[in-house]
Amino acid sequence: MQSALFMSELLGTAVLTLLGCGVVATTHLPRSKGLNGGWLLINVGWGLAVFAGVYVAYKSGGHINPAVTLGLFVAGADFAKDVPPTVANLLLYWTAQLIGAFIGAVLMFLAFKKHFDAEPDNAIKLACFVNYPALRTYGWNFVTEVIGTFILVFWVLVSGKTPSGLGPLAAALIIVSIGASLGGPTGYSINPTRDLGPRIAHAVLPMRRKGTSDWAYSWVAFFGPMIGGGLAGVVGLLYAV
Repeated sequence: MQSALFMSELLGTAVLTLLGCGVVATTHLPRSKGLNGGWLLINVGWGLAVFAGVYVAYKSGGHINPAVTLGLFVAGADFAKDVPPTVANLLLYWTAQLIGAFIGAVLMFLAFKKHFDAEPDNAIKLACFVNYPALRTYGWNFVTEVIGTFILVFWVLVSGKTPSGLGPLAAALIIVSIGASLGGPTGYSINPTRDLGPRIAHAVLPMRRKGTSDWAYSWVAFFGPMIGGGLAGVVGLLYAV
């Protein structure tokens, strides 16, 4: 049971980051057929990446995001059918999600290897892996990530109470909505391992002229979503009373 949950979250998160980071690479890297595809294409691409990842991770409840797992844990909600919100399961999900995010980023790099070789701009290379703010003000960037992730995780907690039955499609739509409405300031990480796994990949991959991995910003993209997810869990717990 535990191995199935682990592989479910790992594979689902790998698909998420492969497709999500892939749409950024498509719109940013030279000679890509999707070059300059724009913010809307990125939003839709990330939404569909979540759609695919949630389906792949069906055995584990399709979290593919440590902030979602934390929110469910705080709210006391089962992670999936017959999967209780225990500390052991929390750590298992987080570990699988981080490894999956790293693998997905590596696969994205391999898919675009020649394009990365052709790009001299270090910032563009890094943008294909991680989030970066439009205006670097760490405190306010942090607030933006907390708010965006709160909306996502609270929606996850309450969406199961509605009769829509849209499942992964609804998850994709909320990601597109958050990106379109709140993604402008930071590029909306709203997922700690979506940023950390690819950032580690960027740091270790043998890439030409890649520059730094901008670890100074990494805490914003990691702890902002974690705080937002935890707060959503608290509100979700109170809301259910």
